Amino acid sequence: MVALKGIPALLSPELLYALARMGHGDEIVLADVNFPTSSVCRCGPEEIRADGLGIPQLLEAVLTLLPLDTYVESPAAVMELVPSDRERGLQTPVWTSYQSILLQAGCTSSLTAIERFEFYERAKKAFAVVATGETALYGNLILKKGVLAPGALSQAC
Repeated sequence: MVALKGIPALLSPELLYALARMGHGDEIVLADVNFPTSSVCRCGPEEIRADGLGIPQLLEAVLTLLPLDTYVESPAAVMELVPSDRERGLQTPVWTSYQSILLQAGCTSSLTAIERFEFYERAKKAFAVVATGETALYGNLILKKGVLAPGALSQAC
């Protein structure tokens, strides 16, 4: 927990540090419990633990600080259902939650769905992967960082 004014308590010092170091176009993965976080992070991304936290609550907290990229079609991507799950009609209600949270944060773009193995490859190029306690199937989410407008930076006293 972080004891600072204006910082959501859900955001650990490690996650705050990663968010602060990310630049325009860098990506962060919010990974569910089934995502191979440690394996993917062997390829380069920083591994950050947020065990026990659900992605919707973490997403709300992250979006209070992280500007999303407005220069791309969609700054948020999920893992597409594999054909067998699509054929049996598997539902992904967590995506509706994500879309609602993104909309509240000012993102009007729809989520992009990325094929499973393409998602893993993209995750390997991310700045960081946050391992969460999210149990929803297909709960993984990639966010692309945008830029801060000059007036958006706070001035110290």
